[in-house]
Amino acid sequence: MQPAREAVACLIGPTASGKSGLAIALALRGAPGPVEIISLDSAQVYCGLDIGTAKPSASEQAAVRHHLIDLVPPEVHYSVARCHADVLRTVSEIRSRGAQPLIVGGTMLYYKALLHGLDQLPPTPAEVRAQIAQAASALGWPELHRQLHAVDPETASRLAPTDAQRISRALEVWEHTGRPLSDWVRSSQAAPSERLQPLAMRTLALMPQDRAWLHARIASRFEEMVSAGLLEEVEGLMQRPGLTPDHPSMRSVGYRQAWLHLSGRLSRADFLQKGIEATRQLAKRQITWLRSFATEGSIVVLPAETAGLDQAMAVWASPG
Repeated sequence: MQPAREAVACLIGPTASGKSGLAIALALRGAPGPVEIISLDSAQVYCGLDIGTAKPSASEQAAVRHHLIDLVPPEVHYSVARCHADVLRTVSEIRSRGAQPLIVGGTMLYYKALLHGLDQLPPTPAEVRAQIAQAASALGWPELHRQLHAVDPETASRLAPTDAQRISRALEVWEHTGRPLSDWVRSSQAAPSERLQPLAMRTLALMPQDRAWLHARIASRFEEMVSAGLLEEVEGLMQRPGLTPDHPSMRSVGYRQAWLHLSGRLSRADFLQKGIEATRQLAKRQITWLRSFATEGSIVVLPAETAGLDQAMAVWASPG
């Protein structure tokens, strides 16, 4: 499975496209030598978010070693920069054991940071994030988006009024440093040596060709998660002191809707409908990312409906 020119093998795709099953099959086939999987999933990093993130089971993790799963408690903010650093460190550690890394996931912002590198931006204190989260609860993210536009119109113009994570990050930087996020980005780009550098990857992307096929898989998987205890999982998370629905972990698809249902703000039928709809919207955004990567020629695309083990092996073994 070893990709050409020692680039790291990477498998990406939208939710419910079959990434995890194919990745485990690839890892079990081997390289030469063992294969270890690096998760590229912004929700699987959180401890306690198991069912709703489709986290690998204990038996799957026993069969294939997985990394970047259960890294932080759900109250902690896990950043793109930390993911970038964790992936590079883990790739080095895996290779030092004589094994081959296989990056697998659907968090496209994380993948973009690995592909193109990342601007070095200032860290912000937890109390600043908490203040912004409180303001969002009281005023709503569209109002905070308007506030961001007043201090950093360049960044605000690139964000949707409901893009909670990125609006929060931009406001955090402004509140903590007194400089707009866009200024920090320009400064980083003017000094390439200070940027987090890209990782050489050979990337295979599973791209669904039939929307109905993907939608059916999304609905079936979400219903299976509920049957497996998703609501009970979220009910337990809600008992954690300090954890709120505004934390990034609880804004994950499925968890947000479950919290609303358990708080009495959504009926069970609406919870199921909105959870499936939110997952479809996530998949749509992921596919938009994939199309942009395909346009720039940075990925090899296989139809998700028919992609198999031999096809994937051939992609990574081929030159170019």
